[in-house]
Parts: sequence; C-alpha cells; structure tokens
Amino acid sequence: MASLLSCGALAPAWLCRHGDMLLYLAPSVLLALLIRQLSARHPFFFLFTAAGTACHELAHFSVGLLTGARPGSFTIIPRRVGQGWELGSVLLTRVRWYNAAPVALAPFLVVLLPWMVAAWRTRPGWHFQWLDLVLAFAVAPQFLACWPSKVDWKIALRSWPYLLILAALWLAWRQWGRAWG
Repeated sequence: MASLLSCGALAPAWLCRHGDMLLYLAPSVLLALLIRQLSARHPFFFLFTAAGTACHELAHFSVGLLTGARPGSFTIIPRRVGQGWELGSVLLTRVRWYNAAPVALAPFLVVLLPWMVAAWRTRPGWHFQWLDLVLAFAVAPQFLACWPSKVDWKIALRSWPYLLILAALWLAWRQWGRAWG
C-alpha cells in the first residue's frame, strides 16, 4: 500500500528528486508574479525589480565580453520609452552574426541563480529561517529577469546562420545516427 502513495508512483522521478527545491522556490515565483502586476500599475514598484534588472543586464554585459561584442555603457536606471519603460540597457558596439544570439539570450542564465539558492538552502537538515524570507524577496526578481526582452529576441535573429548549422547537424544525426545506434 505504501508503494502506491510514494512520490515515484504519483510524479516523475525528476520532480521527486527536486520537489524540495521547487517547494522552496514557489513563494518566490508567486512574489515575482505580484511584483510584475504591481510594477505594471505604478513605476514605484520598479524598485522591486532592480536586482533582477541588474542581473539581466550583467548577463548581457558578461556574455558580451566573452564573445567579443564589446559592451560599452551599462545602466539599470528605468526610463520612459514610448508607451512603456526600459528598465536597463547595455550598449554593445560589436554585435555580429556569431555573437548576437549568445549575447541577446544571455538572460536565460539568470534562472540559475534561484536554483543555486534553492540547492544551497534545501540541503538535508534544512529548516526555515528568517534568511529564507529575505532570500525569497531577492530571488523573485530573478524569475522576471531571466526572459529576454523583445529587443533581445530581435538581436538574437542576427544569428540566423546558427539555424542553418543546427538544421544541418540535426539532419546529419537523423541520417547517420540511426546507422550507428
């Protein structure tokens, strides 16, 4: 009877192994949704997104350095742009076809921060502490910052030759992968 109620019987193995981390991050995700709603209503709430904006722009800046995109200016001061707001920006002076996608999609790396915090805090023997409440507020903006903006996606399209390379690799794998495996 106990085996019918075990985690593996009810959920995928991955969820069973990482359920404590997902449970730890759930309040931060809910807080991120609340911050998103509030910041859409009033610019004051951009203060709560500052940590995420900084990480988002630092991801662009760091990957820009690593790929030769030559980052210039860096800002996380919100400014009005048309009908919306630009929360931060990095000026890249040498975006080419080979580095456009890595630099533009670098914010995906930001999602690793909440997972690293959750892995650290949910080690065996973990018990709730006041630090976890502070970390929930620090981690929440990272969930908002890990998605590239519309401008980022447009810049990523400059790397369209990657699509051809990936398509060729995929076709080669389909063709010859079956013969080897």
